[in-house]
Amino acid sequence: MHGASTTLDQRTILRTWLPLAASWLLMGAEIPMVCATLSHLADPVVHIGAYGMVFGIALVIESPVIMLLTASTALSRDWNSYHKLWRLMMWLSAALTALHALVAFTPLYDWIVVEIISAPDSLIEPGRVGLQIMTPWTWAIAHRRFHQGVLIRFGHAHAVGWGTGVRLLADAAVLGAGLLLNRHAGILVAATTVATGVIVEALYIRWKVHHILRGPLREAEGPALTMRRVLLFYLPIAFAPTIGLLSLPIVNGGLSRLPLPELTLAAWPAVNSLIFILRSGGIAFTEVVVALLDRPGSQQQLLRFTTGLSLVLSIPLVLLCATPLIDQWLTRVLGLEPKLVRLGATSLWFAAIHPAITTWGCYFEGKLIHAGRSRAVTEAVILYTLTLLAFLSLIVSNQSMPGLNAAVCAMSIGGLLQMLWLWKRTRELPGLKD
Repeated sequence: MHGASTTLDQRTILRTWLPLAASWLLMGAEIPMVCATLSHLADPVVHIGAYGMVFGIALVIESPVIMLLTASTALSRDWNSYHKLWRLMMWLSAALTALHALVAFTPLYDWIVVEIISAPDSLIEPGRVGLQIMTPWTWAIAHRRFHQGVLIRFGHAHAVGWGTGVRLLADAAVLGAGLLLNRHAGILVAATTVATGVIVEALYIRWKVHHILRGPLREAEGPALTMRRVLLFYLPIAFAPTIGLLSLPIVNGGLSRLPLPELTLAAWPAVNSLIFILRSGGIAFTEVVVALLDRPGSQQQLLRFTTGLSLVLSIPLVLLCATPLIDQWLTRVLGLEPKLVRLGATSLWFAAIHPAITTWGCYFEGKLIHAGRSRAVTEAVILYTLTLLAFLSLIVSNQSMPGLNAAVCAMSIGGLLQMLWLWKRTRELPGLKD
């Protein structure tokens, strides 16, 4: 594809990584934008908590389409491969959208929220309305991530970052309207915002990929992939995000069973969004590795870039936690009440190594997916989720740790074990040991 025969250098890696990192960073800004807006509307604690709960449920439902970005980056080399993966994307979109509607509009919602999550009563009905509004969410994300992979494969990663910028502009427009009207419940504003944003971004990405579909993709030559091979490539990684995202209801369930559940559930979206923002540069690295590992000199250059990136991304969180900046962020930017700020600021110390863990984990993940060893990715996610569940179960049974501290600590321990498992599996790749 784009420059595939030239020797890889640090500048090329940076040029590929930067717009993808910007995209993840901007996506991470969406939750703080929503939370900051809800803090200025009626009953902010209730509606921020409901938004966090609904967002977690929606993510779990759509999670089988998350890896379409990685799969499309790896496989969309020619029209035949693109078309077969497109068919898979369409079937997944339809099935998961139907599942979302089933949960949102039937008593299945009550079973999940009451029996599994044990959400406070005040969050149940606002959450139901929010999940119903977010019904188009999965369809839009599937189409967006699928075509983002095509853009990355053909050297147009910059369009991915611009697409997320367009999404945030749409978010800002809906949030601004919600503030001006100030007559609708916060969950209505939040759910409408995120649904509108992903739809607008999906349409933008489809517009930007049009010239590739009509030109370079149709002209490119690639392996004669069968549908069976596409399924064998995708299915082992399809449910890795599903398993990983089960951590969200696991965390919500843990917070619901530890002291001050309504307050911690209200503070959790702000804490989790900040951790996500500071990890976003590392999350973006999987597709970089998948796209560039074919290039001459890639092994040494990617390892060098990963080392530097993991160090650079570790600095901001430590600086925030060690200075009054964290209070300023939570208070002035997100508009949290002082009692929520105290809970959130303390918990973030437990995430200090998380950005570096994420960067190395995505480096190893990219190598495994490039080599077709996608099952190892699912194994690592299972290990992460079981670690999270075991740790939080222990804390809940003993009531031995504040809720937010326990949640963030569990994520960091699980992430470390996940990264170490991926590293172990890359040691089995022929000729790819670091």
